[in-house]
Amino acid sequence: MITKLALRPPLDIPILENSSEVETFQNRTLRPILKVQNDLYLAHFESYAIRQKSDYETLSGAKKRTFIEQSIQKDSVLKNTLIGMTIGLFTIEEFAVYGAQAKDYNRRIITMLIERLKSITK
Repeated sequence: MITKLALRPPLDIPILENSSEVETFQNRTLRPILKVQNDLYLAHFESYAIRQKSDYETLSGAKKRTFIEQSIQKDSVLKNTLIGMTIGLFTIEEFAVYGAQAKDYNRRIITMLIERLKSITK
């Protein structure tokens, strides 16, 4: 059986001795999950965008990026779905770490997702 950890791509992100627990968790857990889920995040957001804004495909790159940021920040259902897609790949141990500072981790997940989606928008 393949484990959740085995699904994640290895990332060459140095973990410094003075890195906080939050930074370490972000680099060892969140970033690899975001990378492996990238296509799913993109497909989900594109589906959402088309449902919300019928002319999404015709928007300029700048307007798409603005739409991405505003949608994820303002639509709590979308935001919570994206967070859930991330949490679903946590191990039990990672979920325990996440639970101790969920608000901070959620903010980091959303910030990284917004940047990831904006960076692949033409």
